[in-house]
Amino acid sequence: MEYPRPQLRRAAWRSLDGPWQAMLDDGAVHVDPVDVDFNRSITVPYPPEAAASGLHDRGFRRRIWYRRQVLLEPSMTPGREERLVLHFGAVNYRARVWVNGRYAVEHRGGHSPFSVDVTRHLDGAVLEIVVQADDDPLDMHKARGKMDWEPEPHKIWYPRTSGIWRTVWIEKVARAHVAQLRWTADVASWQIRLDADIAHVPEGGMANVTLRLGERVLVADRCLLTGPRLSRIFQLPDPGIDDARALWMWSPESPQLIDAEIEIRSAEGELYDAVQSYTALRTVTTEGERFVLNSRPYYLRMVLDQGYWPDSLMVASSDQLRHDVLLIKRLGFNGVRKHQKSEDPRWLYWCDVLGLCVWAEMPSAYGFSSATVHGVMEEWKELVERDISHPCIVAWVPTNESWGVPELMHDRRQVDFVRALYHMTRALDGTRPVIGNDGWEAPCGDFVCVHDYAQDPAVLVERYGSREAVAYTLEHVQPDRRRIVIDGFTGQGKPLFLSEFGGIACLPGAGTAGGSEAGWGYSTAKDGKELLARYQELMAAIHRCRPLSGFCYTQLTDTFLEKNGLLTEDRVPKAPVEALAVATRGPDANLYNWHLDPLGHDERWRLRRGPDFPIEWTRVGETAEVLAYPGERQPPQGPGPGSPSGFERRGRGANGPRGRRKVA
Repeated sequence: MEYPRPQLRRAAWRSLDGPWQAMLDDGAVHVDPVDVDFNRSITVPYPPEAAASGLHDRGFRRRIWYRRQVLLEPSMTPGREERLVLHFGAVNYRARVWVNGRYAVEHRGGHSPFSVDVTRHLDGAVLEIVVQADDDPLDMHKARGKMDWEPEPHKIWYPRTSGIWRTVWIEKVARAHVAQLRWTADVASWQIRLDADIAHVPEGGMANVTLRLGERVLVADRCLLTGPRLSRIFQLPDPGIDDARALWMWSPESPQLIDAEIEIRSAEGELYDAVQSYTALRTVTTEGERFVLNSRPYYLRMVLDQGYWPDSLMVASSDQLRHDVLLIKRLGFNGVRKHQKSEDPRWLYWCDVLGLCVWAEMPSAYGFSSATVHGVMEEWKELVERDISHPCIVAWVPTNESWGVPELMHDRRQVDFVRALYHMTRALDGTRPVIGNDGWEAPCGDFVCVHDYAQDPAVLVERYGSREAVAYTLEHVQPDRRRIVIDGFTGQGKPLFLSEFGGIACLPGAGTAGGSEAGWGYSTAKDGKELLARYQELMAAIHRCRPLSGFCYTQLTDTFLEKNGLLTEDRVPKAPVEALAVATRGPDANLYNWHLDPLGHDERWRLRRGPDFPIEWTRVGETAEVLAYPGERQPPQGPGPGSPSGFERRGRGANGPRGRRKVA
């Protein structure tokens, strides 16, 4: 999936990633593009701090300038009733954009996307884009996630990601077009709702909506557009009994998607716009102390994912994003907590396609002020609206560990801010649980989430092994010297998650004190064999803690000084993947048939997913299943452009059993 916006796709688009002219304006001296000396080249969308950008410059700077001239081919040049839209996936933090010398748009928020119609700025077939990206590296009151305020990464903080760091792209659309859409499933009524914003609705215009389950047409709807807001409820043919319904519904074990196409046509039938999308039948809620997926209690086995790569920092190709999702599945997890980062929508696409539950988290500010309130609120709203239709997202996490609200115990405003974020998120999306403050000091929330890095498995069982133990822990135990619930919120009757634990570092030659010059972890293992043994003991203890609705192990990969990943930064497993997966899935896995599949898919799903599901990245020298995703163009054999270093892409034909072979 290369298209930057997987749930609203069109044919006429062009990526502007690649070499741009740039200037590092460290002191924010220049204010007008005509005064800027574009004396460097930078590879977009990689930030200047990343080696992949061609600069690898981690110095402090207040402003970065970008410029690129684009010659529009005839297929991308808008006609009289067409528009050219310029999209930015993310620019950190405040972006100002000029098009052909004319000021076009300003956007604040370093993680959320923005767009601008540049048609009126065009001069023939030439499109010159200038971007001014302001990002104060010392500002603690903006959303920053894990970006360090010190010159070099320290402790749990990572290199900064400045300027443009997501795909820049242009798209040709008709004047009348779908500007935004949202899908909502109502499983109880066996319905799917579409809400779409239509730009420049034509007189007598019509909307055609088609929904398909595989080759079967479920809905072929045609309606009159009476205004800029299209809302339709589609009644699906209900199979009735649960066993038949299950074949239609999305879950990590059976990630069934429903393909969608939306057309905007004139009264006479002339096609203005056609977009491809998808949705799914899936419901998420809580019932008492249990997390519930598709009306059944569901135990979440999650891993903490920071979403960083050594050479590109927070940026990754679609293939790298897919590879991470596949690895998470192969490690036995059915969920992931994307930590302090709004991930690329293409990563969410692969979680949708492959089946992985996601906790979507807001990158935090560090200090509290009115600027924090305004900035975090607005950016979080934009991110929720961007991702709201992805079936993989099962919970929203607007606040983590009191970051940005460090005085929750003493400042009423900060408590009110956390509650405001919680209620605003619930107002934007009433279909998913929302976490008030992940880790501790929760004044509200649909879950109770605890971060506990106790390394003795017996201590974890003592704290979470029974309801009585949990009640005592919530009231009296402070795993990080913090109260777990505050301000009248008891957490009683809510699902309980151990949403961070583990953190075993693998540091060859290190002692057991918890660190070395090469990095650190909450505890250390001298090699992969010891890491696996310690992981197995921790997981066995967690699976004994029946009051838990799920867990999140820290973490998926090593990330700079944090060496507590199950994988290295280069995504090399530190212990056998199959053995790690057995420990992750727990002793009850053999009660289900999904444990027989390396990706945790149900047997019935495996039989109907087709012979080519999904292409897998396989490290040279590793033996693994060869899988491919139906409907996707089969790539050439062997390493190619865009492949992560040290990986080979392999596929197979439609016939024959799955193959296993060693890559030479």
